[in-house]
Amino acid sequence: MFASKIKNKNIALIESNMKIGQKIKVSGGAKCNITNEHVSYKNYLGDEEFTRDTLASFTNKDLLNLLNQNEVYPKVNPKIVKGTYFCNSSKDVISMFEKLTTHTKKFMNTKVLDVEILEKESSKLFKIKTNNQIIEAKKLIVASGGLSYEGLGASSIAYDIAQKFGHTIKKTKPALVGFTVQKDQFWFKNLSGLSCMVQTKVADKTFDGSLLFAHKGCTGPVILNSSLYWQKGKMSIDFLPNKKLESFLKGNKKISSAFPLPKRFMIEFLSSIDLEDKALSSLNFEEKEKLKLLKNYEFAPAGTFGYTKAEVTSGGINTDEINHKNFESLKQKDLYFIGECLDITGELGGYNFQLYFAQACKCAKELK
Repeated sequence: MFASKIKNKNIALIESNMKIGQKIKVSGGAKCNITNEHVSYKNYLGDEEFTRDTLASFTNKDLLNLLNQNEVYPKVNPKIVKGTYFCNSSKDVISMFEKLTTHTKKFMNTKVLDVEILEKESSKLFKIKTNNQIIEAKKLIVASGGLSYEGLGASSIAYDIAQKFGHTIKKTKPALVGFTVQKDQFWFKNLSGLSCMVQTKVADKTFDGSLLFAHKGCTGPVILNSSLYWQKGKMSIDFLPNKKLESFLKGNKKISSAFPLPKRFMIEFLSSIDLEDKALSSLNFEEKEKLKLLKNYEFAPAGTFGYTKAEVTSGGINTDEINHKNFESLKQKDLYFIGECLDITGELGGYNFQLYFAQACKCAKELK
């Protein structure tokens, strides 16, 4: 995005993959969840003022206009996350950027190994060491992402460069990722492949959406969003969102048949709380109390599926050390950081692309 906005300068794009936009390619199930109808700084973990100002500089409407002007027409598909815009194909977005960056010199299949300052006559240049050659630049914009998706070229290079020039790195972790579970939740694994609509609560956040049980624990949109705010310790799941437990405790049906949940789930759930699947009319007070866990099932995840399965990396370069107007380093003149490497991370649903594109446009506007 940054390169597409700079037309009157010599721009070199250094890319570790053979083609640009490989993370765009796999996003949203290859349909690129590119933005959201409802974008707010509240959808992000990080500096609120910095996020608010950036989003205001290039809104979701600005992004949609840019896409439409280039014959890319995303549509809202709320089935995954409410308000999310999906493209017909991620390839459409990549093709757009290929056309918009024909003026740039591209160094493909090129990995940055190190960056140094080169004193040259009366000026200073960045000496960029790569696996193929040395590239010199007056200004350096680092937009190499975080640690997620190593198979797509993700690396620590942005953090390495930042630290070399005196920046501090806020602790990184996999985000928008599934949870592994502890022994008390091993019953989740027996339900691998089953999904249900739930509500989760983690920290001061509440999310509604689909939970997918997996052979390692649990995933799905509602869990991915929860993982962004989870900092170890407990979270809770409501398996009957917007429903009252008491309304299902009447009659003579067996417990597993009385609730609007998959029977397979109910059988495993009942086994996990050591409750026999019997007629509702035979339940005593203590047994009914146990069923309240369906409305507030608290558990502490063992961990996450890790960076290889994470959509993004949270944490990163401390934004207190970045100029909020143009993203220039406050530690090194002419060095800029944008994108996932910064300590601002969005929820699932197109929020991260919206933020990263806004950062790129704002940075480019200041450097024109």
